[in-house]
This record gives sequence, structure tokens and C-alpha cells, in this order.
Amino acid sequence: MRAHAAIWATLTLMMAAAPALAAPTCWDRAGHVVRCGTAGAGPVGAALTPDQDAARLAIPTYRLSARQAFALAAVVGGLFALIALMPRFNGRWDDD
Repeated sequence: MRAHAAIWATLTLMMAAAPALAAPTCWDRAGHVVRCGTAGAGPVGAALTPDQDAARLAIPTYRLSARQAFALAAVVGGLFALIALMPRFNGRWDDD
């Protein structure tokens, strides 16, 4: 019962803590996050245009080269080989 009280007290104190305040976000003309007050930064609190925001959130296309695909297959195959070479475990460490 004391463990439950300690858990609830800890959770209550964590929820009552003040959140940390972050610095404001500023954007440059290309849609990158930059430190406010630097050259090229927009005003504090200004939002990107919808076109800039969509371009920033777009998923870039990425293709694996043949070398990267071979390396990935070798790593995954090596992991499977290590798992296949593991000894049997019957629920106890002693197989006597």
C-alpha cells in the first residue's frame, strides 16, 4: 500500500511541476528554423506561407544505391545468422 502512495505522490508532483518555456520560433525565407535576431530571420511569431509550410513538410524521395542495398542485406543477414547460431535455451542455464 505504501508503494502505491509513493507512486501517486510522485505522479502528482510531476504533474504539478511548471512546464519549461522554450524560446520563440523564427523562420527564414527558405522555411528553415533559425535563431531569432539573426540575419535573414523573420519576425517573432510570424508563420510561414502555406506553400512554404507544405514544401517544408513534404517527404523527400530517397532511393538506395546498389552498394547501400547490399550493405543493408549483409547486416540483416548477419543478424539472422547470429540468431540461427544461438544455442537452444530450454528454460534453464544448465543442460545437465
